[in-house]
Amino acid sequence: MLIRIILAFTLMVFTLVANADEAAIRKALQAAYPKVKVESVTKTPFPGLYEVFLDGQIIYTDENFTWFITEGKLVDPKTRRELTTARLEELTKVDFDALPLDQAIKVVRGNGSRKLVVFSDPDCPYCKRLEQKELLPLTDVTIYTFLYPLEMLHPDAANKSKAIWCAPDRVKAWQDWIFKGQLAKNGANCETPLDKITALGRKLGIDSTPTLIFANGKRLVGAYPTKDIEAALAEAATKK
Repeated sequence: MLIRIILAFTLMVFTLVANADEAAIRKALQAAYPKVKVESVTKTPFPGLYEVFLDGQIIYTDENFTWFITEGKLVDPKTRRELTTARLEELTKVDFDALPLDQAIKVVRGNGSRKLVVFSDPDCPYCKRLEQKELLPLTDVTIYTFLYPLEMLHPDAANKSKAIWCAPDRVKAWQDWIFKGQLAKNGANCETPLDKITALGRKLGIDSTPTLIFANGKRLVGAYPTKDIEAALAEAATKK
C-alpha cells in the first residue's frame, strides 16, 4: 500500500513539474513572439526536450525556451538569430589559398582585386544563368572557373569541358559557349585537369553546380543574385 502511495505521489509531482514547464515555455514563447498562436506544448520522451505546435508547424525547445529548433535549424529566441547556417558555413569553409587556380579558366575584370571561384558544369542551366545575368555586372574581380561536369546529370558535359579547355583561347571558348552556345571545334586532344578537379570537388563536398567560393572560404551554392554575390565579395574583403 505504501509503495502505491509513493508511486502515486511521485507521478503527481512529475505531472505538476511537467505542466509547470509547459506553462513556462508557453509564456516565454508568447512573450518573445506575441503574434504566434501556440496550440500545444508537450514534453517528449527525451530528457529536457519539449515539442511545441504552433501556426501549423512543430518546433523543439528546452524547458526554459533558451533555444529552439525549427526546420532543422537552431534559433536563439533572444536575438532571433538563426545559428545553424553560420555554423555550417564555418564547418564547410574552404582554404581558398590552397585551391589549384592554375587549373581554372581565369577571367579578369577591371583591376581584378576581388577573387571568386566558380565550379561550373557546361550543361548546367543554372551555371549559364549565373554567368549571363548575375556575374556579368561584377567589376574589379577575378573569376576562376573550374570546369566540373556532373556526368550523371549531363552525359556530354565532360566532352564539352575538354573541348573548352583544349581550345587555343580558353576564356573565349568558355564565353562563346556560355553566351552564344558555340562550342570550340578544335577537338579535345590535350591533357586536361578534369580528373583532378573532380577529385578536388569531391574532397570539398561539392555535389551541385554552380558552387561559388570566396576569398574568405565562404561558399554559396546556386545562381545567387548579383547583390548577394556583391555582399559576399565585400564580406570576404574584410574577413579574409
